[in-house]
Amino acid sequence: MSVRIDATTRLAGVIGWPLEHTLSPAMHNAAYEALALDWAYVPLALADADDLPALVRALRAVSFVGFNVTMPYKARMLELCDEVAIQARLAGSVNAVHIRDGALIGYNTDGRGLLESLSRDLGFDPAGRRVVVLGSGGAAGAAVVALMLAKASHVSVAARRLEPAQRIIERVAEYAGDTDLGAVRLDETSDGIIESADLIVNATPLGMRENDPLPIDPGRIGPGQSVYDVIYSRDPTALVASARLRGAKACTGLGMLVGQGAISIEIWGGFGAASVPREAMRTAAESALAARTDASVEVI
Repeated sequence: MSVRIDATTRLAGVIGWPLEHTLSPAMHNAAYEALALDWAYVPLALADADDLPALVRALRAVSFVGFNVTMPYKARMLELCDEVAIQARLAGSVNAVHIRDGALIGYNTDGRGLLESLSRDLGFDPAGRRVVVLGSGGAAGAAVVALMLAKASHVSVAARRLEPAQRIIERVAEYAGDTDLGAVRLDETSDGIIESADLIVNATPLGMRENDPLPIDPGRIGPGQSVYDVIYSRDPTALVASARLRGAKACTGLGMLVGQGAISIEIWGGFGAASVPREAMRTAAESALAARTDASVEVI
């Protein structure tokens, strides 16, 4: 697919580091073509965090309709926006920015993308279910907010360091409704919580590198459980493969990537919910993954 850019083209992109393997340009440009939008999406690799404010100022001044933000800049982006949606504030990170009349409006679309993928890829509805979220960063915060709004009965945040997990719970507790929340240290004392969970979400970066340990003991996973790994790759991650061997339903985060990207486009273009062609985006992302010569993995 060739992308035509001229003086009328609106631009969008993704800020992060590194971006050598990002699938976002392929899937976004496929969506723009399907929607007949005169838009183009580009990677905006930024090695130095100190340069983020200058880059954001530049994007505000030119023809960008919006941009996505990925690791390691999602939390930093909160302070650079003029306005931040409540879900992004609760998540503690911004992954999508709409540039509207020169103002930067920050959103977090990761959680909604997760819910779309849970339904599509695992047939899982969180309502009334018990969930464990592994990790305490931006992806974990977004997952907790989404699962809480989806009326999960209980959401536990399990992390190697207890304090960041507790901060997520403290941030969202006011909006928890009927969802019970808890924070636990991710060690042998959390085994019972993991074994009793209906859904386990890996929101840690463990699994990105070849020699990474699994985030949990796979012996704690069994039939009847669902496992979602936000890391995506050409092949199943070690966690997903281990979970499947033990009879659990499991998938990687490609569907979440597609969902969060599609929702970003809907925000930027003022489109209705689910009006952006997810299948076209997923096909483009899968083709880009298949074309890789390595088995590299990424986290959303």
